[in-house]
Amino acid sequence: MNAFSSTMKSIRSLLSVPSVASVLSVLSLLAVPALAADKKHDPSDHTHEKKTAGPNGGRLINTVTPRAEFFVTADRKVQITFLDAAGKAIAPASQVVTVTSGERSAPKTLTFVKSGDTLLSVAALPAGNNLPTVVQIKADAAAKPITAKFNVDLAKCGECKLAEYACICAH
Repeated sequence: MNAFSSTMKSIRSLLSVPSVASVLSVLSLLAVPALAADKKHDPSDHTHEKKTAGPNGGRLINTVTPRAEFFVTADRKVQITFLDAAGKAIAPASQVVTVTSGERSAPKTLTFVKSGDTLLSVAALPAGNNLPTVVQIKADAAAKPITAKFNVDLAKCGECKLAEYACICAH
């Protein structure tokens, strides 16, 4: 037997003996399903916040204080209404709102003016019925913006009858 054959025989015998790492790998794979079986989804472990529409039938933005309602008017302008804890409209203070919407290749930025107890966009949304939209709200001109991103889908939901962007159904 030459040196090459002897070396190959040694390598084959080493490969046929399971290494500690391979044994641990097999054991860990066997343990994963057992651990997963212990973790079942129990709805009582947590609650899902129920979706609600704003007082005008718009989408609520709950990440800002006070929370705000995003609503598209009949003439496609965006109306932002700030709400108190009871969901009643309150006059905007020094908030600054910017909405960027439309095709990603040519988005349109909307600015707002005070109109009664709301902020109303100066211009209308761009053409289309399903627009990617970014809403930025600042507490004042110097504050860091809070951003909300969603599609403004103007189609009516068949269940709740709201525009899809404000839909409160579970679909």
